Amino acid sequence: MAKMRAHRSVSRRQKPQRALIVGVGRPKQNRAVKERSLDELARLIDTAGGVVAARISQEVRRADPATFFGKGKVEEIALLATEAAADLVAVDWELTPVQNKNLEDRMGLLVLDRTAVILDIFARRAATREGKLQVELAQLKYLAPRLVGRGKVFSQQVGRIGTRGPGETALEYDRRRVKDRIAFLKGNLERVRSHRRLHRAKRDSVPVPMVSLVGYTNAGKSTLMNALTGAGVFVEDKLFATLDPTVRRMKLPSGREILIADTVGFISRLPHQLIEAFKSTFEEAASSAVLLHVIDASDEEARAHAEVVEKVLSELGMAGSPRIDAVNKCDCVQSHYRGDERAVRISAITGEGLPELVDMLDRNLRIDFRKVTLLLPMERGDVLSEIYRVGHVDAVKYGSRGIKVECRLHEKQCGRYREFTVR
Repeated sequence: MAKMRAHRSVSRRQKPQRALIVGVGRPKQNRAVKERSLDELARLIDTAGGVVAARISQEVRRADPATFFGKGKVEEIALLATEAAADLVAVDWELTPVQNKNLEDRMGLLVLDRTAVILDIFARRAATREGKLQVELAQLKYLAPRLVGRGKVFSQQVGRIGTRGPGETALEYDRRRVKDRIAFLKGNLERVRSHRRLHRAKRDSVPVPMVSLVGYTNAGKSTLMNALTGAGVFVEDKLFATLDPTVRRMKLPSGREILIADTVGFISRLPHQLIEAFKSTFEEAASSAVLLHVIDASDEEARAHAEVVEKVLSELGMAGSPRIDAVNKCDCVQSHYRGDERAVRISAITGEGLPELVDMLDRNLRIDFRKVTLLLPMERGDVLSEIYRVGHVDAVKYGSRGIKVECRLHEKQCGRYREFTVR
């Protein structure tokens, strides 16, 4: 397919673009690891709405600064793309702007690296205003250096898979410079952050603990969210099926209310542009009382995926956050990962292990509690109801002096009920 300008969207009913995917091996890299990475790129192409026409791999000992691959390999890839009737070439690595442009010039085809494919999927999945702003900012940061030699306006921008995205369909890029648009988006996102901080401060005044679901993409976070809260979050067996975060209330067996947040999935080599752009979204996870790390036990790469999540959390400054590992899909015939003795094995589909998981959540959320005894007037049943929602009630006794409540409350909440505190 010829390159298309970004000012017009393409109907989703059009014939899907055919991609030749190119795997990249590095010296001393395990062959199986390289193939699994290429398989993941194939799934990314499918999620982006394309189809894999053919695939090829190449070990690159030293990347050519001009074309990444050597001259002979570039010709081989171009020939295979012609034979497979491919519309584009997707490389399972991150290309420099110069390499990207030179490969396109020599092959006469659109060339996407792994980052570009992931950005396209995020553009496809973003639904909320904030999500669209974040994706557009990430796209611009990625595209800006690739405009060198093509003019300083976006009328030279090439299309992506499906030629879609918040910026690609709704904005006239050729009316403003890249840096002005980036500055505008950063300003809008800063206002979003300020709005979030105000809401967070208001929420913290009557603390309702937040539990954030994190994990590798397609590990089953949204399915678990639906199983725990009945949220009705969109679920699909594709990478990045959900992008915009969802927050729902949940009542624990003790009667206490908490918030469950479903966050965007992680992936190996997650583009740094996305990590930076989505920091405002992850601020909610950073302020969570507990991170619930969902791991796909049926995946051969479960251990490696868990390490990717650890790395991304570290980049986001959340490496030390309290965490519970939920090893999901334990009902599958082949289970490749069990986790350590502290992990909870569950199935979000069948419900296996969910009571144990909820019980562990309840216990973990009580770590910072301290025991207090309150004496409430008989007419203050509203306070008792509130304590059930935000704390853990051990015993309630009705007497002539009022309602004696033995409970455990978070340090932040104790001052709120000081007037009723007996000891």
